[in-house]
Amino acid sequence: MSPVVTLDWTPVCPLDRLDPGRGVAALVDSVQVAVFRTADGLYAVDNLDPVGGAYVMSRGLVGSRGGVPTLASPLHKQVYDLTTGRCLDLPGVTLRRHPVRCRDGLVEVRLRQEE
Repeated sequence: MSPVVTLDWTPVCPLDRLDPGRGVAALVDSVQVAVFRTADGLYAVDNLDPVGGAYVMSRGLVGSRGGVPTLASPLHKQVYDLTTGRCLDLPGVTLRRHPVRCRDGLVEVRLRQEE
């Protein structure tokens, strides 16, 4: 399965409303997405915890491992690489990532879907 990216960018919030290291949840094309601002940039992932099955990833703990930005689930504390979505604690588990950008001070997300 190859990922498919929708053509439309959806505005989420002004950049200055994103506190560094804290997430926000947004609804993009009927999908809950968690958006984060870190010292390394902006990241958007599914808000659904792939292990716990709850929509809580926007409440996760942002950090780093070996210089890689990470997100720890608030439920069972699995840690995910924000650049790849790969779980660093459980082989084969991933968190779906989405393209995110800041344009004219507004954070926008483009939903990535699996074919």
